[in-house]
Amino acid sequence: MSKKPEEQEFGYKLLTPLMRAAFKIYYSPKIIGAEKIPEDCSIVIAGNHKHVYDQCLTIMATKRVIHYMAKKEYFDGKLAPFFRFVGCIPVDRSRRDFSSAMSAMKVLKNEGAIGIFPEGTRNKTDDFLLRFKTGAVSMAKKTDAYIVPFGLTGDYKFRSKNLTVRYGEPFKVGDMTVEEANQKLYREVERLMLENLSEEKEMRKNA
Repeated sequence: MSKKPEEQEFGYKLLTPLMRAAFKIYYSPKIIGAEKIPEDCSIVIAGNHKHVYDQCLTIMATKRVIHYMAKKEYFDGKLAPFFRFVGCIPVDRSRRDFSSAMSAMKVLKNEGAIGIFPEGTRNKTDDFLLRFKTGAVSMAKKTDAYIVPFGLTGDYKFRSKNLTVRYGEPFKVGDMTVEEANQKLYREVERLMLENLSEEKEMRKNA
């Protein structure tokens, strides 16, 4: 009997070292604040979503096993075995998917790590940041997990000169409402993205 997504770690530990090396060589991303990612407690890593490879930046930033929540369509295509092998959790975006939420919270209750993009989809619009869904903060509140915000900017090009991910300070929902915590997460991700762009602008100015 195959393991459930939240129980699968072998594939992740087997493949991610190779992926980290290849990704670093090809894209040369800048990772800032990786030391802020807690090493031994339940965490929800959440940030903006612009490219199918976004999760790779967080996989590079920490050696923890991260169970990423991914749209169920990924599990129907040619790459389905890969997504299952590395412990991704399928999400049906057409409805409220209680099964995926329960799988994710099981990971968190066992002091694991969940990766999620609160925008719910890749941002293909002209908006700087899409409105956040509340799933990330809701799960964190129910499991007393830390939320680790990140903001990523730049281009996925060979030896990219501006691909950057920046991690912020972890925080707990605590006494905040889900809406208040979601606003805080949104503002933090937005701030981290703006810091990336500001630093990039300064580097171009001094080049």
